[in-house]
Amino acid sequence: MEPIVNIAQKLGLTESDIIPYGANTAKLRLEILEKFPQRGRLILVSAITPTAAGEGKTTTTIGLGQAMAQLKESVCLALREPSLGPCLGMKGGATGGGLSQLLPVEDINLHFTGDFHAITSAHNLLAAMLDNTIHHKGLSDIDPRRILWRRVLDMNDRALRNVIIGLGGVMQGVPRESGFDITAASEIMAILCLSESYDDLKSRLEKILLAFTYQDEPITAKSLNTVGAMMALLKYALLPNIVQTTEGVPALVHGGPFANIAHGCNSVLATKMALSLSDWAITEAGFGFDLGAEKFFDIKCQGAGLDTAAVVLVATCRALKSHGGVPKADLEKSNPQAVQKGLPNLDRHVENIKQFREPPIVCLNRFTGDHPEEIAVVRKHCENILKVPFAVSNIFEEGGKGGIELAKQVILHSEKKPQPFRPLYDWNEDVKTKIWKIANKMYGADEIKYSPKAERDLSTIEKLGYQNLPICIAKTPASLTDDPKRLGRPEHFAVTVREVLIAAGAGFLIPLTGDILRMPGLPKNPQAEHIDLKGNKITGMR
Repeated sequence: MEPIVNIAQKLGLTESDIIPYGANTAKLRLEILEKFPQRGRLILVSAITPTAAGEGKTTTTIGLGQAMAQLKESVCLALREPSLGPCLGMKGGATGGGLSQLLPVEDINLHFTGDFHAITSAHNLLAAMLDNTIHHKGLSDIDPRRILWRRVLDMNDRALRNVIIGLGGVMQGVPRESGFDITAASEIMAILCLSESYDDLKSRLEKILLAFTYQDEPITAKSLNTVGAMMALLKYALLPNIVQTTEGVPALVHGGPFANIAHGCNSVLATKMALSLSDWAITEAGFGFDLGAEKFFDIKCQGAGLDTAAVVLVATCRALKSHGGVPKADLEKSNPQAVQKGLPNLDRHVENIKQFREPPIVCLNRFTGDHPEEIAVVRKHCENILKVPFAVSNIFEEGGKGGIELAKQVILHSEKKPQPFRPLYDWNEDVKTKIWKIANKMYGADEIKYSPKAERDLSTIEKLGYQNLPICIAKTPASLTDDPKRLGRPEHFAVTVREVLIAAGAGFLIPLTGDILRMPGLPKNPQAEHIDLKGNKITGMR
């Protein structure tokens, strides 16, 4: 690794522009945005519906950046921070792989600069202050049955999804049902990622809806006089982090909401800094295009005034075979017919990209053992049927060199974009209309079912005046439907909305669909079983 000062200098920054966190990581001061006007073009990397076979979206993003640098282009990445829960659970680290990784891998994946811990602390401070208000002032105002603010923890812990708090007598609080979400699902995480200044951060924190009184009046964070302390905890967390790739390309890694339960994008500040400090800013949106990328356009781009020059859609032969019905144990075997059978999922996502009036480029992320006849099936389909640019990348094994074909396609195609992106819906439309447009146009649903709880939530939203907020649907990432077992391109299905949460500070509504949970659980054999410290070296990270 190069000293982080050298990496910052590649972006035209000086030592006074950064706050070092050791030799290989630093935070960037917000004043950078005042010194450097935006000049870059934004490239979004997304993927088909993810499978256990893996797609390598983050690896592709990093490899593409390295390929651009090899072509002597000015480039900066803008990526999300990993969460401890998935790193120690099933998913493993979120820093890419092979010769296309973020460095230092262990630091970024485990604690990094403490942003997640600061968000956890600020969120739980607000929960503690709410309970403290109830303890000292009693329940004459706040209805304990209508407290919305749960606690968070940056760990997959299914035992904390639903808990009873306040047991033990008068001095221990008021007994009530509550629970924990994972920190990535915290509204404060979303607020941090969408805020563009300290004043913006404060304004959003003040609007957080916590509870209701017996008279049906809302209780916000501002009313608890807690926002100042939360700002103090988040002082440095708001600043984007800079690291490097395996080939020394600058990468801004900041914010980590999950796309299945939140809006799935890195921070607006990091994205805008990347656009100000380079000619090409490359970012990603979590999981498949139907989740992260839809929210990227309809929430992040709409709110922050961003637009893309091109969209890269990542697919793999293994994932297409999985969508074609091949079990994981047989994915190594050559099966062009299964690849062909899985292509409708790719088709759906290409169609989705075009609905935003965006130029899509399909990237086949090559895995060791991929068979030429399988790759030929995808290439022929993209070029002859879909009529979209297609490139094979081998960035895992070759780093930037393996992404040159893709980088050239991106540069060429970015010149052809005729007009700004078109949102999927208007924020001012009716809430049910907005949900319908996402479910119908992105997922292919032909019906929306609302539970009685969801209907009550919609009435509350209308009464409080939140009906003009954008929509951030929480849905399984494993399927275009809300059923994770339905792979490929399902048809004739309904999406069930069981409740709708109000994230007033973040500025969106969260319909919870199917059986989606905001606190994941650990798998039978979690990755934590393989991680160790040997001498001063961390082993077992992946």
